[in-house]
Amino acid sequence: MDRLRLDLPPHILIFPFPASSHVGSMLKLAELLCHGGLHVTFLVTHYIHGRLLRHSDVQSRFSPYSGFRLQTISDGLPEDDPRSGDKIMDLFHSFGATARPHFRELLVSNRQQNCDTQNPINCILADLLFSFPIDVAEEFEIPFIYFKAPSTCNLWVYFCVHKLVEAGELPFKGTNLDAPIASVPGMERFLRRCDLPSFFRAQDVEDRDFQMILNETLQIPRAKALILNTFEDLEGPILAHARSVCPKIYTIGPLHTHT
Repeated sequence: MDRLRLDLPPHILIFPFPASSHVGSMLKLAELLCHGGLHVTFLVTHYIHGRLLRHSDVQSRFSPYSGFRLQTISDGLPEDDPRSGDKIMDLFHSFGATARPHFRELLVSNRQQNCDTQNPINCILADLLFSFPIDVAEEFEIPFIYFKAPSTCNLWVYFCVHKLVEAGELPFKGTNLDAPIASVPGMERFLRRCDLPSFFRAQDVEDRDFQMILNETLQIPRAKALILNTFEDLEGPILAHARSVCPKIYTIGPLHTHT
């Protein structure tokens, strides 16, 4: 790895999943990092970039931070694709295949452009919904951190998918969505089928969408750390369970109170 100038601040690439709620929460995180003096490259799809410019104050909001910049990448979908609702899984599948080579090219270009200042991207902080940036980060020997905005309870359910399958709780038998879920440690007393993400209702564990989410979840422990938008007093017991899988979990929420 190139030697870095110690007088320059860390340069972090933030890469949210291209959905408005994910982008919004990670913009709050970017603002906190900028406020702390770090340089931030915020990577979004062309589609999200257009929506940010039309419907948000992102330019004026980040104008005080000289180390912040927006950069764009293709999501592989036609411009008129809705990218929401029942089409969201199309985005999941196309994004990884399309964005991976562009993401790698971006890091190559960044290294070349910063050869004089010696301040290339030296940390990648990506949304927990996709794993292909880990492969690229490892290739470039760049530390990789995941961020997840929803609750730790939500994360822990993902970690326990294999337990649900092994226990026969997935796929669902029958149509009663109020039936309890017993195979998620720490949540046995209150978790129901209807509380699980909608794709958990697949009738076949070999379903393409279900398998993709399962495979992405299995990659999470590869990250150097997880940053969660929660706090210990709110989800301490479930955080303890999650740390059995990923020991380095940092709780910094609620983000909106810090910004």
